[in-house]
Amino acid sequence: MKTQVQTTSKKPEGTAICLVSGGMDSCVCAAIAVSRHRETAFLHVNYGQRTERTELEAFQRIAAHYGITKQLTADISYLAEIGGSALTDRRIEVPTTNMENNMIPATYVPFRNTHLIAIAVSWAEVIGAGYIYIGATEVDNSGYPDCRAAYFKAFNRLIQAGTRPETRIEIITPLLHMTKREVVLTGIQLQAPLHLTWSCYKNEKLACGRCDSCRLRLKGFEEAGVKDPIPYE
Repeated sequence: MKTQVQTTSKKPEGTAICLVSGGMDSCVCAAIAVSRHRETAFLHVNYGQRTERTELEAFQRIAAHYGITKQLTADISYLAEIGGSALTDRRIEVPTTNMENNMIPATYVPFRNTHLIAIAVSWAEVIGAGYIYIGATEVDNSGYPDCRAAYFKAFNRLIQAGTRPETRIEIITPLLHMTKREVVLTGIQLQAPLHLTWSCYKNEKLACGRCDSCRLRLKGFEEAGVKDPIPYE
């Protein structure tokens, strides 16, 4: 599985699909994918999350920035009906403390990445894409089990077993072993439009600055010595 960030002026043949939530990590991942491939398609998934509208707008702005014409926005709002996460169930409070206590937080959406990647694999088989990029991080993250190296390694085996014999699709996780500081610096190096992104789990106008996602993002910018360009409360 490829995790090292490399860019090249000679871009490989074939199409890559990048999962773009609208957040900082997915934006930097998209910048990497675009730098590597002649054609990149963007996939966004609405799953009934609290900040669905703002994330979709961020995705659209990032796609427009890169001039992406091949886009897919999928809806799996049944995850909100299933519930079990503070991101999809407003009866569960989004936590603002204890983000690094090695416990899986209330913001974990059960098995979410599997749903997202499955959509990407289906689309990849249709359009002939050989790579699926996802901006998961294992170092500075909230402890989600579907953001671990072992998970993506297993999913690559599943793709091989569950697609046409001639299909060759690989999940690429270029940010997996990066700290948030490294993600920020990589984004700056690649001139990723970080000002267009949205990471907050709670708010849609001004980021709260207190949820796990905001704290990890702010930590990354602080350690990189760069001011976060999005507005906070």
